[in-house]
Amino acid sequence: MVVPVLIASVTVAVPLAANAGVDLPTKTPAQVLALAAGEKVVALSGTVSQTSSLGLPELPITGADASAGSALELLTGSHTARVFVDGSTKQRVQVLDRMAERDVVRNGSELWLYDSKKKTAVHSTLGTHTSGNPETASSIPTPDQFAATLLKSVDSSTTVSLGTDLRVAGRTAYNLVLTPKVAGTLIGSVSVAVDSETGLPLSVELFARSQQVPAFSVEFSKLDLGAPDASLFTFTPPAGAKVTEKAPKADSSRLPAGPSSEVAGPSVSGTGWDAIVAIPAGTDSAATEGSSAASSPLFDKLTTSVTGGRLFHTSLVNVLLTNDGRVFAGSVPVAKLQAAAAAK
Repeated sequence: MVVPVLIASVTVAVPLAANAGVDLPTKTPAQVLALAAGEKVVALSGTVSQTSSLGLPELPITGADASAGSALELLTGSHTARVFVDGSTKQRVQVLDRMAERDVVRNGSELWLYDSKKKTAVHSTLGTHTSGNPETASSIPTPDQFAATLLKSVDSSTTVSLGTDLRVAGRTAYNLVLTPKVAGTLIGSVSVAVDSETGLPLSVELFARSQQVPAFSVEFSKLDLGAPDASLFTFTPPAGAKVTEKAPKADSSRLPAGPSSEVAGPSVSGTGWDAIVAIPAGTDSAATEGSSAASSPLFDKLTTSVTGGRLFHTSLVNVLLTNDGRVFAGSVPVAKLQAAAAAK
């Protein structure tokens, strides 16, 4: 399903009520935005908590629907991960599942993906041009990763203000509030706790329109800005794990351009909060998303029949899979997706 990526792109462990006594020096919203933009934290250890209340049913963990549910499990309930970072090429994320653990470990060009429940480990070697956190789609995003796209896209369609000063993971923070000016979006507001010393986003909360409880939140519940022990980035598969070697992906930036395709790629209509992503029928991405969604045992349970196709609905994002194989998605009401589909 396309939804996890969309929520991260569009778009509870420590209660925010426990912030009595926080009184930071006065700053303007623009100054806090600049503080976040200038953040240069390169090393940290922490525990990240994610909570989702998107209106989705609890997904199965056993039976015929279990494999399909695993792709969407981070969109329901609460989840916890340990995160370790030391520069741009040393990262480790440990997602703590029910009675199990998943690890993503990068140490230079070496990358390991480990699933204790399945007892599998996948090893690959990264190319010289790889940067950031590769192949972590199944991991919980850290608040700074989640906030990056939101803060970079702030423009005239957004009202930026400051709420009450906060304390998150033992650190004081400014409460930066982003409120869409447009009416045609499902998102009511976004709150980003910006560390008062470093500018590091410590928590992000997304509120659906007319709701007082966050529909999606991710935050540090523990945080240490010192460099983690180097041994954390050395991974040895446990005894009994099935190890698979994965060939490195070719660096597309160094490949010659192929012949142009007659099929258009994904397009975006509108801007900002009410933008709509359209994936035409016939493209690889539309075929992958459409066929994998329709073949999922959970497809009928998680979607409803609407005029023109099937709708995957959450309080923050709607995804319309049309009868002719197209995909339309955005933080907008379904009527806008249907109108976009009818216009193409």
